[in-house]
Amino acid sequence: MSQQGNPLSRRDLLKLAGASSVGVALGPTVGLAANRPTLKRTIPSSGEKLAIIGMGTSRTFDVALSAANTEKLAKVTRVFFDRGGQLIDTSPMYGNAESMVGETLRRVQNKKALFTATKVWTDGRDAGIAQMKRSAERMGVGKIDLMQIHNLRDWKTHLSVLRRWKSEQKIRYIGITTSHGRFHSELKKILETEPFDFVQFSYNIVDRQAEKEILPLAQEKGIATLINRPFQRGDLFRATKAKSLPSWAADIDCRSWAQFYLKFIAGHPAVTCIIPATSKTEHMADNMEAGYGRLPDAKMREKMAAFMGTQMR
Repeated sequence: MSQQGNPLSRRDLLKLAGASSVGVALGPTVGLAANRPTLKRTIPSSGEKLAIIGMGTSRTFDVALSAANTEKLAKVTRVFFDRGGQLIDTSPMYGNAESMVGETLRRVQNKKALFTATKVWTDGRDAGIAQMKRSAERMGVGKIDLMQIHNLRDWKTHLSVLRRWKSEQKIRYIGITTSHGRFHSELKKILETEPFDFVQFSYNIVDRQAEKEILPLAQEKGIATLINRPFQRGDLFRATKAKSLPSWAADIDCRSWAQFYLKFIAGHPAVTCIIPATSKTEHMADNMEAGYGRLPDAKMREKMAAFMGTQMR
């Protein structure tokens, strides 16, 4: 991609960093998480801090459980933790993703800050309990930090179980998710009447539907938010392919389109953590750079959205 002001493309970031046996060796140009503060947001229900850039696994981790795939994704995961990452989100809906997360975590040493998030995605109490236990086994963790009800599926049944599990300290947080704007009305009603620690939904610079009700409601109710599909499943990159970043992107420490899109989301005060998914080390390094430096205020965010509107025409 052609970019102004010497911004770094995803490929350039990897070249600068250089490869090593543990993934990307972070050089002084990019810097380690330990050398500069990672942007974090507070989980309202507990006060715990969480790095604003997390990692999704939909599609990217749904691959065959081979040695080659495991090592490739272990390198991606090492970069994630090296850059200050914490939350890894997955689901039994994502095929082999939970198992692959478990396999990669077994090969990663720098995972002390790990925050695990998965989902229950089935009907019925017993089936839900069996699925959640299986998820913990696949991921290789004794306790899952955040268990979410996926796409509102049989949510009343699962919520009663999750409340009990939380009281028994089998899980730490309870959440609910949707990736579809058409379910926002139902999600809003649920959030207005039931206590949740987290809510997950789609939101990005061209899909701003969540700004109308879900984000304000989460802020009002003290519910942490996880943001999926931050790149509109790649549509944003396709719209700006071979186009230059605006020079003023440097004012919020953006050096790539990925950082531009992620920082737009992170600039909303009700956003807790964004979960872009990738299977490439250079893309992970690029994504994680959005978790440092300056964020846009409301005025800058509108400027960013207006500029993006011209690119989508």
